[in-house]
Parts: sequence; structure tokens; C-alpha cells
Amino acid sequence: MNKNLTFYRRLPIPMEVKEQYPVSPELSAIRESQVAEMEKIFKGESDRFLLIIGPCSADSEAPVLDYISRLREVQEKVKDKIMIVPRVYTGKPRTTGEGYKGMLHQPEANEKPDLYKGLLAIRSLFIKTLSECGFAPADEMLYPENYRYLSDVLGYVAVGARSTEDQHHRLTASGIDVPVGMKNPTSGDISVMMNSIKAAQSAHSFVYRNWEVQSHGNPLTHAILRGYVDEAGKAHPNYHYEDLYALYETYQASGLANPAVIVDTNHSNSGKKYLEQPRIAKDILHSMKCSSEIRSLVKGLMIESYIVDGAQKISDCEVYGQSITDPCLGWEKTEKLIYELAEEL
Repeated sequence: MNKNLTFYRRLPIPMEVKEQYPVSPELSAIRESQVAEMEKIFKGESDRFLLIIGPCSADSEAPVLDYISRLREVQEKVKDKIMIVPRVYTGKPRTTGEGYKGMLHQPEANEKPDLYKGLLAIRSLFIKTLSECGFAPADEMLYPENYRYLSDVLGYVAVGARSTEDQHHRLTASGIDVPVGMKNPTSGDISVMMNSIKAAQSAHSFVYRNWEVQSHGNPLTHAILRGYVDEAGKAHPNYHYEDLYALYETYQASGLANPAVIVDTNHSNSGKKYLEQPRIAKDILHSMKCSSEIRSLVKGLMIESYIVDGAQKISDCEVYGQSITDPCLGWEKTEKLIYELAEEL
């Protein structure tokens, strides 16, 4: 007996949760249509620009759906040039393991963790994102085993900087049928990210949820540049022209399918100075205009945005629609930025 690990309760298997919160054929069709459009973008068959945008972490259903409903109105005005994919990140990776870990852990931010309640809450939120706002959302795959709870509602999956070198994340990504973005690690080692993409684009046999499984490889796995931190703890960006062209050359030498990158405008690319995101976004578009190679490689941006500028402490949590993790761009600035990007594309 392991005295250092308490088995608290058995969680339902994904099929049981899906039966409790089913997805209608109509909603499945919406998701499949949006995944198909993203596939065209990543394969270079569509020149629409992806905008994966939303809060650093989803913290409460009401403001998140409010925010996404605003994105829906904007999407209709820019749909010829931009495809919006709302970030609904329900798991928050923590460097030391301390702090708020997202809605999956704490469906009520100021209450104690309840992962069963969290599983139900996030599936319900994703279904409402589809049914009320017409979007197939993006989430970060914090726990590979949990993907099956959400496999019929998600449109896009990101693997974070702390997870991209993990074997189980890579192998699980190889069996996912939607685009998966692999972030560069916090160290900035691009070879780690490229190895992760290669692994996820390949077929594998492995153990998943107590099953022996065979994946067929995910050709839509791609890079996400998010900047990095050096040994002294200083943040460095990797979104500049030289960085993007170097990644283009690395892709060309790799033989990987569908060369593509999404550029994260926050995190170490902004030094967590969230108000820099509009400037960084426009800088990337300028690089795309200067180089046809970069233009072919950059498929979109990842932006952290919510209703109210900045962030608040989780202990306060009094400002509706303000992040309780990293600071985010407020709605007015977000709306303005999306229209400006559409004009420049």
C-alpha cells in the first residue's frame, strides 16, 4: 500500500460523461466544419488567418460565454480574412504546482478543488460555446488522459511549454484528429519543439487510458512560438523576422508535413507586458509582408484577451471578466486590434 497517495474517488470514464452531456448532430456538424476549415489553413489551401484568442484561463462560465459571444459578432465582420478560435483554457499549468490550476480543478475559483464537478463544468462550457456562440473552442492539453472527455467538442489543442517534451503528450497528440500546436519549451530550444512535432506527426503504439492503442499520426501538428526565458530568468522574444525565417529554414530541412507556426503574442514574447500584444501582432504581419516564405509559414496568432484589461488576485475575484491569472488585453482594445489586423491582411 502506498501511504503517500490517497485514492479519493473513481471518476467516470469519458463515455459516461459524454452520455450525461451529449453533443447533438447539429453541434457536431458545426465542429467538423470548423475543424475542416482549420485543416485547409494549415495545409495552405486557405489564406484565412487564424486568431486563437481569449482569457489566459477560463475562470467562470458567465463571463467566458459573454466574451465569446462578443467574438461571434466580430467574426461575422472579418470572416473573409480571419477565422477566430476562442481560447477556453480550463487547465492552468503551474511551474511549481502552486496556485490556481483552472476550472477543471476549481470550477468555483474560491472553493476547494473538485475534479469531478470540474469535468462536468468544463464539458458543459464547451458545449455552450458550440451551441450558444457557434465556435469549436481551443484548450490546452494539460492532462493527456482527459482529452477523451472533450474530443467531440474541441476544435484546437495546444501543448504547453512545460509539456512539449513529455512523451505522453506527444504520443497522445499523434492520435488527435484536430490541429495540435506544440509550444517551444521555456528554455527556447527550438529542436525540442521540432522533435515534438515530428513525434506527433508519426504513428505510435502506446498505453492510453489503460488501453493498448495505435495512433496514425497527426499531420496538422505545428509550432507555436511563445518566447523563452534564459538561465538568468530574463525573458526573450522569438517572434521577430529573423526568428520566423530561421524557423522556416528549420522546417524546410526537417521534411515535416504542413510547415506552420502560430505566434503567441504574450508570455515571454511580450515579457508578460500584455499591452504590447497589439504592437507585436502588427510586427508579425509586417514580417509576413516582407517575406513570402514567412507569409507561407505563419498561419495565425495566439492572443490573451478578456473583457477587462489586466488581472486581479484570485482572492479578490470581484471584477467581472478580468483574468485571475496572467493579465489580458481588455475587450475594447481587442475588438480594435481584430479589425486592424483584418485591414492589414
